[in-house]
Amino acid sequence: MDITQLREEYRRARLDEADVSKDPIAQFQRWFEEARAADVLEPNAMSLATASADGAPSVRMVLLKEADAGGFVFFTDYRSTKSDELAANARAALCFWWAPLERQVRVAGHVARISAEESAAYFRTRPHGSQLGAWTSEQSAVLADRGVLEKKLAEVEAQHAEGAVPTPPHWGGFRIVPESYEFWQGRPSRLHDRIRFRRVKESWVVERLSP
Repeated sequence: MDITQLREEYRRARLDEADVSKDPIAQFQRWFEEARAADVLEPNAMSLATASADGAPSVRMVLLKEADAGGFVFFTDYRSTKSDELAANARAALCFWWAPLERQVRVAGHVARISAEESAAYFRTRPHGSQLGAWTSEQSAVLADRGVLEKKLAEVEAQHAEGAVPTPPHWGGFRIVPESYEFWQGRPSRLHDRIRFRRVKESWVVERLSP
């Protein structure tokens, strides 16, 4: 497979230090809204990188559900591989890629579980099928075949045929509290704009990085 000819010349925009907000979460929210306005498919989709206690990395796509001054929140099964890795090494990195805008945002920081009350409040807003799915699947566990999962779903559907579906004790959210942000704007000749926010005590240092 030859992919050497798959090249893109980025020309849509530029990013200067004078253009960015002094608050990185405000800058993120601005770009996020622009991605949504540009009809980016699932602008809240982000790659989440974690590492085991011995440093072995892993990465997967998850969905951002909240982004504010407190951090970036996503939800998962607390028995999953990502949860095990975050328990052993409570640091993570995120990456958003908004191709139509030729933009990338990277976030890195430390991670903690959100409260059970916050998780339950979000769980109540999930579609019914997603609520049942959280009770059905033990995320990352080995399955003999698809039939095992479908049988368990039928059992869960029968158990919760009436009334609200309770929040599973093994399910909830994580919050990544940023220690750094990087805003990347594609530019011609691979001379991209990269603006980094780096936390130093209670302040943010803004730096331009070489592409």
